[in-house]
Amino acid sequence: MLQVKLIVTGDDFGYCPRRNQGIVDCFLAGAISNVSLLVNGSAAADAAKLARRMLQGTTGKSIMPLHNIPIGLHANLSEGSPVCEVLKTNSSLLNQDGFFHGKMGFRTALSKGLLNMSEVKQELKAQVELFHELTGHLPPHMDGHQHVHVLPEVRHVFAEVLEEYGIKYTRVPIEPGLHSCDWIPPSLMEFYLGVEEDSFNTVDVFTKHGISCSEHQQQAGISSFSTRAELGSSVIIQLKVFKNFSPFPISNFRWPDMYIGLSTMGRNMSVSSIRSAIDSAVLQLTARAPQSSTGTIELMVHPGYPSVPPVGGCGEGPDDFSQSWERLHELETLIKPELQSHYKSRNIQLCSFKDL
Repeated sequence: MLQVKLIVTGDDFGYCPRRNQGIVDCFLAGAISNVSLLVNGSAAADAAKLARRMLQGTTGKSIMPLHNIPIGLHANLSEGSPVCEVLKTNSSLLNQDGFFHGKMGFRTALSKGLLNMSEVKQELKAQVELFHELTGHLPPHMDGHQHVHVLPEVRHVFAEVLEEYGIKYTRVPIEPGLHSCDWIPPSLMEFYLGVEEDSFNTVDVFTKHGISCSEHQQQAGISSFSTRAELGSSVIIQLKVFKNFSPFPISNFRWPDMYIGLSTMGRNMSVSSIRSAIDSAVLQLTARAPQSSTGTIELMVHPGYPSVPPVGGCGEGPDDFSQSWERLHELETLIKPELQSHYKSRNIQLCSFKDL
């Protein structure tokens, strides 16, 4: 049986104290194995401390960790305020109110050529530096809040930052079977398919910067995703062998074999939907490389206790997403014993990026 390493990543760590506590509770319950930190979140500093909660000795000194949550960077260019001081005024990254343009506003500004990529890089580097300041180490993995890291132009700058800092892992949000998820509302599906197309177009960019597919994908002869049009409704990742495609050592920077999380987000999350998504991914892993003994999957999740205004957010207060009952629904679903039993029955081991 294929040994599956499943990275369950809790995004938006640092957004508010209630989201932080919910994510920590999920980790302590064995339901998530990894987190991504929003360094411009209102509770980012507290989140970093929570990730390494120490047991205090009688002298007041920390003597041993109670828990040590694996933590990476959730780079944010679309919500709230920048962390780079010089970009907090007079920056192409800001709207007329002095905040980032928003999930769709950022994409609109980008499509109109209004964003300065040197400022994008400046902000990304500032967020890496702040992450280091808060946690004491560089992020072992880095992805993008609201998937901004796979957008045109941004993907090039993002790859440069990963390379410059030696950040080994990232996320490429291409979910197998997405097209067949008829429960996803059309407007949301349109956004997801845009993310998917951007992700396909990101693969070659990442590869040229020495960021490539996982070891399992290499064994399967994988070096480049096909286009969305070639995939059709099945969204099966068909890949071809290109020896020595990248001039960089292919093992230096990677993303997991499979990504899931769009079809199981919020109200669409259930034990059944997670099991189905994982089982589908495992089947594809086995079919693509039957000789491989291990495979990696990242499951993106957003658990937590809903934000209560005015506390939270990244500078503008908490948004509807963070205040939604769906955050608690995800938390309660992820900690269900039957989901943990499913992992055991399928030889699935929860781990973090640094365990790969």
